[in-house]
Amino acid sequence: MLSPKELHERRAQRNRYNIAKNAHGRPRLSVYRSERNISVQVIDDKAGKTIVSASSLEEALRKKLKTGADKAAAKAVGQLVAERAIKAGIKEVVFDRGGYIYHGRIKELAEAAREAGLSF
Repeated sequence: MLSPKELHERRAQRNRYNIAKNAHGRPRLSVYRSERNISVQVIDDKAGKTIVSASSLEEALRKKLKTGADKAAAKAVGQLVAERAIKAGIKEVVFDRGGYIYHGRIKELAEAAREAGLSF
């Protein structure tokens, strides 16, 4: 029987396979959620490089957020990464939820990024 961590990794790989198949050259908006923080990167898979990133661990966000592990933090990180991506010339991305359920913090981050101007 597989452990919960192995099941999570399997879901993430399955999700990334489908993203790669349907991305059509768009960069990937990859989310990592831990117990205490949330971070996100816009990755160009062809070049293998991170274009922009944002995290609830950044000083500016840590000062104005109560904690890095709630929906308010996810919303702030989503808005920040969208602003940085648009500044870098990226408007369309593919959302990689990384094996997490599209619910709660992940959903809040995605909606905030959409509201700030990213299209996915």
